[in-house]
Amino acid sequence: MPVKLQGGGDDHEDDARIEVVPLIDIMFFLLASFMMVSLSMTQIHRVNLKLPSSTSSVADNKTPPIHLAIDSHGVITWDAEIVTPSEITQRLLALPPTEDTKVLIGGDEDSDLKHSIAVIDAARAAGVEKVSFETKHKEP
Repeated sequence: MPVKLQGGGDDHEDDARIEVVPLIDIMFFLLASFMMVSLSMTQIHRVNLKLPSSTSSVADNKTPPIHLAIDSHGVITWDAEIVTPSEITQRLLALPPTEDTKVLIGGDEDSDLKHSIAVIDAARAAGVEKVSFETKHKEP
């Protein structure tokens, strides 16, 4: 029902109307714009590594593992924060204890094995039994 600005008469020139359809269109446009901007602001906190390839690799899509990265200089990172093996053990012990806790080690193919062994030992010291290495699938 239109709103009458002045009393009397059936003159339709004085009827004020609020059109809802253009308002809905504008709101959907703003919603889509804000969603696109918020998605573009998402940052991945990972270290760029050259992963070694493996023909027998299998994707594990269950519980997300804890990603640890070892670069070619032997620097260990957890969510883009540099950590030591003793800090890894402390952080893993601070997590709620579950049987599904997994540690995934992404080691640069040029990194030393001693750094990988230190990370495995740190995870095992925290009681985590599921420790594996991250590889990329090699196309035959």
